[in-house]
Amino acid sequence: MEGLERELKLLKIYAVLMTVALGLVVLMGFARPQANASFTEIDVERINVVEADGTLRMVISNQERQHPGIVNGKVIERTEPRPPGLIFFNHLGDEMGGLVFGANGDVGHWGGLTWDKVRGDQTIGFRYLEGDNGASSAALEMWQQPDVPGDVLMAKFDSVRALQDPAAREAAIQQMRDAGELTTRRLYLGKGRDDAMILDMRDPEGRSRIRMTVAPDGTPLLEFLDAAGEVVSRMPAG
Repeated sequence: MEGLERELKLLKIYAVLMTVALGLVVLMGFARPQANASFTEIDVERINVVEADGTLRMVISNQERQHPGIVNGKVIERTEPRPPGLIFFNHLGDEMGGLVFGANGDVGHWGGLTWDKVRGDQTIGFRYLEGDNGASSAALEMWQQPDVPGDVLMAKFDSVRALQDPAAREAAIQQMRDAGELTTRRLYLGKGRDDAMILDMRDPEGRSRIRMTVAPDGTPLLEFLDAAGEVVSRMPAG
């Protein structure tokens, strides 16, 4: 009987020691910084890069799982999938640009890198576009964005596009344009699909004012235009 009691006492001591040891191992596991994982190769559909507090800073994704984007703190509602690539997010939590690409026809493709205005849309971008026939364009572009949050402008423009009367719709669009509420392309520098090189600089209303071209045959041309789009000076004159 004494031997049985001694064995039970030893078992209790052993159980207590094992519990304490296991607890120490668990605590040490939480306290020890996690080591970096190393992979030779990994297949993944989406990666979210976040700060220590969980703030989203970048998404690397395929098309199916691509982030729809955030502007002025609101997730953008989209009816079509976004292209695969990288989407960047600023300290406010809004999208601030990205590097994306996709198909253009059966064998053609396109790619672009853009950066956005705070709470707005793209301000500068590098683009490449190639069609099925091999014709391509490549350019640096700059846009002027309104000083109005993008979600506000999108809601207003959607309501304008919903107008049934074409004249009323065009008048409303022109009113937004006059108020500086539409995106305006200010600069295009690149190669057109016809292989001409083009530098097109525009005023805040989007009207071409200086245009330089080198035609596919090598002929150079410099033109100055007025607000009505009329050429007021040309070099060489002709």
